[in-house]
Amino acid sequence: MKENVRKIIAELNARGIQLPDGDIRLGGFGDSAALSNSLIDLIVAGAKRATSSLLWSWHFDNETPPRTGDVEIVLDWQGAPALIRRTTQVDITPFDCVAADFAAGEGEGDLSLAYWRNEHWRFFSEECRRIGRVAEKTMPVVCERFEVLRALTPTQ
Repeated sequence: MKENVRKIIAELNARGIQLPDGDIRLGGFGDSAALSNSLIDLIVAGAKRATSSLLWSWHFDNETPPRTGDVEIVLDWQGAPALIRRTTQVDITPFDCVAADFAAGEGEGDLSLAYWRNEHWRFFSEECRRIGRVAEKTMPVVCERFEVLRALTPTQ
């Protein structure tokens, strides 16, 4: 993965795009091409400024969870850089304690906590199956807020 990060940073540098100092990782959104495109569109439009993931997944994948100040190059479903974002806040919260304002910050659906819980229960249940866990209401959710540093187009 580190080699992939270096390669993409070099490609961005060749396009005149300089990244800030700090920990830089690659990431993506969604579990399908359609969802990935939709979520990236919400970010670019300014409607989505938060995201969540399972702490268990980070541990299972032997990766460090996001930290404030981290920079992420977000890849689209085809693996091309779509945008660059920086983490501004991270909280670990039990699933059933995620707040309504955070759910709204994710910018999805009708922005309600009920919508967030329904969609994320589905998503996290699938993720739990992948990592050999069972979804539960107290599973630790990484609640991450971020700012967009730059939206990219393929030729940018």
